[in-house]
Amino acid sequence: METSLKIGFQGGDASDALRQMVVEHVETLEQLHGRLTACHVVIKVPDKRHRTSNLYSAHIHMTLPGGIDINVDHTPQADARFSSPQFAVNDAFRRAKRLIKERVDKQRGEVKTLHERIERTLDQSES
Repeated sequence: METSLKIGFQGGDASDALRQMVVEHVETLEQLHGRLTACHVVIKVPDKRHRTSNLYSAHIHMTLPGGIDINVDHTPQADARFSSPQFAVNDAFRRAKRLIKERVDKQRGEVKTLHERIERTLDQSES
């Protein structure tokens, strides 16, 4: 892995299993999209003392070559699936992967505009 990676845990103890999961996700993103300049992941662990919420969340900040920033800062709202730390990490990286793909497509000019879709729909209906 070439990416400068920082993994932090907020509100709880560090987990080697979650660290390994994050490393594997970053390696997968590198294989799909090339080198990342930097990646900082913070996993928020539920505070067991206050028991206000038992939901985990993962926040990701990535920098791609060319100074492109990707931020995933999704906080779950009463979704029981986020009581699993693995689900929270997988969800955050799924979102990051989608954002990276959107950015790469936009850079390549492969983004469809509404105007093009309307014209194509009208052309097809006339046939």
